[in-house]
Order: sequence, then C-alpha cells, then structure tokens
Amino acid sequence: MRTPGRDIVVVAASAGGVEPLRTLLAGLPAGLPAAVLVVLHVPAQGNSVLAGILDRAGELPAAPAVDGEEIRPGRVYVARPDHHLLVSDGKVRLSRGPQHNGHRPAADPLFMSAALDAGPRVAAVVLSGTLDDGAKGSEAVHRRGGAVAVQSVGECAFTGMPSAALAAVPEAEELPVRKLTAWIEQQSRTPVRGEDPMPDDDLEREIDLLLRESPALGDPDGELIGFSCPTCNGPIYEQQSERNIRYICRVGHAWSRYSMVDAQSNAVERALWVAVQRLEERVQMLQRMCRSAEERKQTLSLQYFREEEERTREALETLRALQSGIGRGAEAPAGAERGESA
Repeated sequence: MRTPGRDIVVVAASAGGVEPLRTLLAGLPAGLPAAVLVVLHVPAQGNSVLAGILDRAGELPAAPAVDGEEIRPGRVYVARPDHHLLVSDGKVRLSRGPQHNGHRPAADPLFMSAALDAGPRVAAVVLSGTLDDGAKGSEAVHRRGGAVAVQSVGECAFTGMPSAALAAVPEAEELPVRKLTAWIEQQSRTPVRGEDPMPDDDLEREIDLLLRESPALGDPDGELIGFSCPTCNGPIYEQQSERNIRYICRVGHAWSRYSMVDAQSNAVERALWVAVQRLEERVQMLQRMCRSAEERKQTLSLQYFREEEERTREALETLRALQSGIGRGAEAPAGAERGESA
C-alpha cells in the first residue's frame, strides 16, 4: 500500500488575498490527491461569495463547508462567515467558538486542528494579509511534521501574515503564487515518512474548546498578567513558545502580539468616541445654561457655567488629539517580521 502524501492542504488569506486564492486554485489539477480547506477573513454579516469565485477559478469544485461532512481529495472546502473551519476525525467541523486574533473564521484554528488531526499529512499555505493570524497555526503544523509555505512577500499586497508565518517557521518555503500550486501538488504526491507526532495536550484542549457547543470557562496554561481581553474584558494569560508569544482569556479568545495591539487600539478608539460624545453633549448643555443665566441676569451662575464650558472644550480638544494618534490596522514592522519571533 502506497504511503499517503500530504492530503490535507490548509490555506489562509486576508486583505489582498482573493486574487492570490483564485490564481492558486486555477493552477491545481482536477486529480489532486488532496483536499483544500480555505479560510479568508470575512465579515460576520451576510453571505460570502468566495466559494462561487473559487469554484469558477479552476478544475477543483469549491463549496461552502458543511459541518460533519467527510473530507475528500480533489475538493475545496471554504469557511463560512462567522464560523471557524476545523478538521476533526477526518471530517469538516464548523464552530462558532471564541474568536482568534479578532476573527471568526481565523487561520490559526484551522491550521492547529489540521495539525492535531493529520500531523505530517498537512501542507499549510499563508497568502497576503495584515497582522499575523496563521503564525501560531503554521508553527503547530511544522512542529507536528507538516510542511509550510507562504506567498512571496515581495508580491503580496499586504505582507503581515506571510512575514509572521516565516518568522514563526523559518524553514517555510517562500514562493510566488504560481509556484505554490506546483509545491502543493508535489506535497500531495510525495509519500510522508516518519512517525506520528506525540500527543499535544495543549493543542487538544484548545481545539476541544472550539468544538464545544457552549463556551466553558477554564484557566488556560500560561502566566496570568494584568491585561484584560479586548472582546470580553476577562483576565488574560500569556503563553510563550520558542518563537511565539500569545494571549488567551478564560473564555478562549486568543490573540497574537500584533492582533492584541490592534484590538486594544480599536477598544481605546471606541472608548474615546464615547467620551467625545459625552463631552460634546456637556458643552451643549452648558451653552443652554449660559443662555438661561444670561436671560435671568444671574451673573455668578453665568460665570460658573462659562468656566465649566471652557474646561470642557479643553478636555474635548485633548481627546480629539488622542483619537488622531491611535493607530488602527497597521502591519507588523517589516524589519521585525524577519528578525524577531512573531
């Protein structure tokens, strides 16, 4: 009996990733002896047209993933909006479990679940995207004997995700998209040698949390630190590996370093907008009180309300200046992506 090749191909993309996905699927043959599972960061609301786009791109049939269906070679399974796409016992699983890196679907859960389920039979591909979703999952795939490749950073519209995956797995191949198709076909037809990886309790626990029908609180591994989760405000635990630092809360929301910074920026911006709105309302209220005191010849009250209005305007100007200094959606620094751990 022939030793199987890497028959589970997991692909992740975000900003600037639709065209590379189309090119990748267009180059794969109909007889590919592997299944392709795709995650693209999409909004939770509405229907995604990605499966239709990819179905027309090449010879492999593509469709939205269905929970519980058997994974078969020569097919493309596309993550649905607001659902993680997972691999478990050779089947597709959909989960509305905790967001990872601020996304659902996210790359890390797909990559980690595939690594846990199929070990060395996994080939992972990271395409264009911001920040660093997929870095932790790429590390898991590599650690458990799978292969990792990324789109050449020089041709990416957004370099964050592939650069972060390279930092997490320096052994990963960096190839143009058109060469990634040949890499996938080669991986699918090359017999996998080596023993199955050792059990991974931490990985099993995390995937089990995603597969639960309802969230279950638990203390994650790692050091409890003085941060709160940007999603649920729960306590955050810091987890460190050889090349990664990660943050996870008791509910299971998980964040990489860069996605944590981005999420905190968003949370601070939301809080600043609320504060600005309240201060603007206070200015309007004080203006009404000034007019009323002036009409009634209440000199002392008028002076007090005008001083309060002036102080409120100063605070409002300070908050507006802070708003302009809060960065959102920035990519990881290019120099750090290659030279530091993600």
